[in-house]
Amino acid sequence: MPYDTIAPISAAAAGPFAADVAAAGHSSPLPNGGSLSPAEAWELIQGGGASLVDVRTAEELKFVGQVPNSLHVPWATGTAMTRNPRFVRELEAKVGKDRPVLLLCRSGKRSALAVEAAIKAGFTQIANIAEGFEGDIDALGHRGLSNGWRFHGLPWVQD
Repeated sequence: MPYDTIAPISAAAAGPFAADVAAAGHSSPLPNGGSLSPAEAWELIQGGGASLVDVRTAEELKFVGQVPNSLHVPWATGTAMTRNPRFVRELEAKVGKDRPVLLLCRSGKRSALAVEAAIKAGFTQIANIAEGFEGDIDALGHRGLSNGWRFHGLPWVQD
C-alpha cells in the first residue's frame, strides 16, 4: 500500500499495548517509553496521532535524508557526537511534555536513549521508532538492506 493511502491507526490496530493504554485512561496509543515499528509510527503520524522528532545530527538530515515535516532536536552534535546538554529543554519547547511524540535516529539506539531522558524529565507520551531511519548494520557494514524507515518504503526526502 503506498504511504499516501495509509489510514490513521486505530487503537485496535495499534498493537498489543493499545489495551493497556486504554485501560490506563490515556487517549494516545503510544507505549510510553517503548518502541513502535516504522510502519506503526507512520500510521500514527499520518493520522495526526503523534509528532515525529528526528534526533540525528543536522549533517545526517542533510546528507542522508529525513522524513518530510518532521521536527529536529539533535541528541548529539558534530562528528564527535557530543551529547546535546539542552536536548530535553529543546524537545519540550518544540512539542511539550504531554503530547504524543515519536523519536527517530539512524538505527533506533540514540532515539531510545533520548526517550529515556525525556521520560526522566516528565514526558508522558513518548516512544522510540525501532530500526531508525537507516536500519541495522549488516555483516558487510551496510545499512538499509534489512530494516529501517527507508527500507520499508516510507516517505523521505533528501537535499
